[in-house]
Amino acid sequence: MKKLVIIAVAFLALQATAQQKKERPNNQERGQKMMNLSAEEMATLQTKKMTLHLDLNESQQAKIQKLNLENATKRKAMMEARKAKKESGNTEKPSKEQRLAMVNTKLDHQIAMKAKMRDILNEEQYAKWEKAQANRMNKSKNRKKGNGKKRQ
Repeated sequence: MKKLVIIAVAFLALQATAQQKKERPNNQERGQKMMNLSAEEMATLQTKKMTLHLDLNESQQAKIQKLNLENATKRKAMMEARKAKKESGNTEKPSKEQRLAMVNTKLDHQIAMKAKMRDILNEEQYAKWEKAQANRMNKSKNRKKGNGKKRQ
């Protein structure tokens, strides 16, 4: 009887340790790591990822590097402004007009990016890039809704 109890306890202990999940960094930690990078470093990383994904040639890499650097500089400035606003304690919600203006600005930027990417990439690369953008948007929507897959 003792042996049976010992085996059962050992089995339960093994089962418990086998189901421990690995800790993944959450969005705040990942965002904090990105805050520590300079705009040039962010642009370089993004360009290299795009080069691997889209098989870019040298001239395309240079053009996209320049575009990514502009975007990273703007993003970095926005992150700094948001951080300063948060630290100052002035974290009131934007008004309806402010939200509309922010959404319009974001959409205008996306339209401009699409046009620039269409000029830089060939048809096959552009289609692949658009598909990747659509996947990113879907993941983002699912994450915001809470419909994302639960990680185990």
